[in-house]
Amino acid sequence: MNQGQEDEDEEKESDSLLHSSPEKSTTTPSLRDKLTDHFPKVVIFGLLCLSAFILILVKNRSETGAVLCIESQLSREAEGIPYPSVAFRNIKRVSDDGIYADVHSENWIVVAVSIPPTEEVHALTKLKGWKIVAVGGLETPIDWNVSGIIYLSPQQQEKLPYRIIPHLPKSSFVRKSVGYLFAIQHGATRIYDADENSSVLGDDLSNGFDLELSGVNSRQEPLLQYLSLPNRTCINPYTHFGQRSVWPRGLPLSLVGRIEPEMAYGQVFSGKQFIQQGISMGLPDVDSIFYNTRKSGIEPFVIDFDSHAPTVAVPQGTMAPMNSLNTLFHFAAFWGLMLPVSVSTKASDILRGYWAQRLLWEVGGQLTIHPPSVYRIDRMSSPPYADEKDVHRNVDKLTRFLVSWRSEKLSLFQKALHLSHSMAEAGFWTAQDVIYTAAWLQDLLSVSYIQPRVVALELERGVTLTHTEEHRDFNPIKLPSVHLGVEEANKKGSEVENLIKWRKFYGNIVLILECSWPLNHTALAWKMLYGRMFKSVVMLSAHSDSDFGVEMVDATQSYK
Repeated sequence: MNQGQEDEDEEKESDSLLHSSPEKSTTTPSLRDKLTDHFPKVVIFGLLCLSAFILILVKNRSETGAVLCIESQLSREAEGIPYPSVAFRNIKRVSDDGIYADVHSENWIVVAVSIPPTEEVHALTKLKGWKIVAVGGLETPIDWNVSGIIYLSPQQQEKLPYRIIPHLPKSSFVRKSVGYLFAIQHGATRIYDADENSSVLGDDLSNGFDLELSGVNSRQEPLLQYLSLPNRTCINPYTHFGQRSVWPRGLPLSLVGRIEPEMAYGQVFSGKQFIQQGISMGLPDVDSIFYNTRKSGIEPFVIDFDSHAPTVAVPQGTMAPMNSLNTLFHFAAFWGLMLPVSVSTKASDILRGYWAQRLLWEVGGQLTIHPPSVYRIDRMSSPPYADEKDVHRNVDKLTRFLVSWRSEKLSLFQKALHLSHSMAEAGFWTAQDVIYTAAWLQDLLSVSYIQPRVVALELERGVTLTHTEEHRDFNPIKLPSVHLGVEEANKKGSEVENLIKWRKFYGNIVLILECSWPLNHTALAWKMLYGRMFKSVVMLSAHSDSDFGVEMVDATQSYK
């Protein structure tokens, strides 16, 4: 074949390729061609699906709430909170080679001091069988001294080998955490969390608390226990001790508005009351809303509680406010002494209490509420409302969050760190407290603390928490009280009875309250009071506050 013939054959082959059948080429398009042809349809379909998803969210929540929820979740996923990696098995023990090396006691009292020694602090030295450690801050007088009390100044605290010290605020009762570790390091099996302004009744803590959980000196009879009720995650223990119109600091405000709280009791075996909360006579632990709306003139509060009411246990699935003013911790719950550092002072012990209660279920323990054991004098000062705002904003959500929280971690300390991280992700405190929790747990191990074993949750097993199916009969008495600055005398009808009567007339009416800005505790107190009588209460102001249900509105348009 010559060259001309070869060129002619190549030209025919090229012409054949260029003029191939169009039907064949269109029936076998590539995947890329298909995506290119249908890309606009795919985009439109995706946008329709996203719109439907957003509409579903908006239907179940308010439009703003749904959008904020999405933004919040995306923000948390984008930022993330680091999860500390801690080798709990490799923590080295520390020793005390200082001047307190030979100090040892099973019973310790820990108190934070900020002012010159009070009479109440001096009285603590009368309690037989107890060692006392006082923890100071920058505001504590440099010459603070009481015979019989170990005082840890800020300078002395800095020399202690505890990981938590760099995380602590310089002037806050939260520095009591140093005292807790000091007590544990020096042999504590019981720690009484005390207040420098409270006097122990009868100078004997055994009158108010169960110091022994086993043996011949322990409580032999069963404990009265609240029965778990559907949709109830928190209770007001003051009602049990005769005060229906008083509520403790840390109680969700939604519960304050209930007219007649449902009280039902069973019983449970004693021996697991690892954390015991005592009631305070005189000025109980109340929030600024109660304090500023229930004052009668300039007279100090003197509120009585039923000293004869029995100790009551709080079951798994239900919680109660806990404070750092009059609380006994047994060895099995020493991990629960941790006071968070990223929240306000008035929120720290409250959040600690709820955090500890949730973890207490993991070791089969219980919180018990005990009759009055201290007396606190009303010194006519109330904390600013702003210091408690975090508590009022979050505590209702927090209790529901904790009751539903679960962890697959194996040990208690792993679960504790997991819970702190979960609470930070949910916005109840910050990443600072996640790091602080890791430091606290490591410090516990370094002072020879042994973490208790984890047990199966009763909530998961679906068994009754009482050892009898019959309800225990106990009817709390109704002591004279105060409400909205008016004393309630015995001869007058109780506040509860009056509200029930009023609700018959106003139960179908919506009340609109127009409030000045900034919002203060008084407006919230009125909302709680009238919320018990009217169908609902709408609060209007110049600005909105979603945490408290306040809507922004122009004053000229309020009633249009």
